[in-house]
Amino acid sequence: MEREKVRAFVNKYCKLRDVQFSAYEIYARKHGLTAKELFVLDIIWFSPDGCLQSEICERLSATKQTISAIIKKFLKQGYVSLTESETDRRNKVIRFTDEGAEYARCIIPPAAEAEIDAMSELSENDIAELVRITDLFSYCMREKFNKIQEVP
Repeated sequence: MEREKVRAFVNKYCKLRDVQFSAYEIYARKHGLTAKELFVLDIIWFSPDGCLQSEICERLSATKQTISAIIKKFLKQGYVSLTESETDRRNKVIRFTDEGAEYARCIIPPAAEAEIDAMSELSENDIAELVRITDLFSYCMREKFNKIQEVP
């Protein structure tokens, strides 16, 4: 396919991606959060046994400093606790406190339901195709961006 035609599809895809991210950003702001903070709450919510900071960093492709700052904010608010990992004492397991679980209960389940409701508007075949193609495109994007040389 011609590069100009592909460029038009890239632009359309980017606009659609921006619409999706904007929905998260607007929802997060309604709760006094950034989208990244919302995503961290989501990961902790769906990790009933707790999760490691490194797992959050990997999932969100975020730096350790970014996630550490978010965790410190939630720690200061009393929403999360940190305990030593049984397998590696250098790692801390992040879990909600009772107050944090109550706080997140008003934010994360409604957002998760909205995602499910939105996707359930599609047929099962369309959902499978969406996930398959998004997975393939995401892999290709990561590979191509990793090959870009750093500017000296």
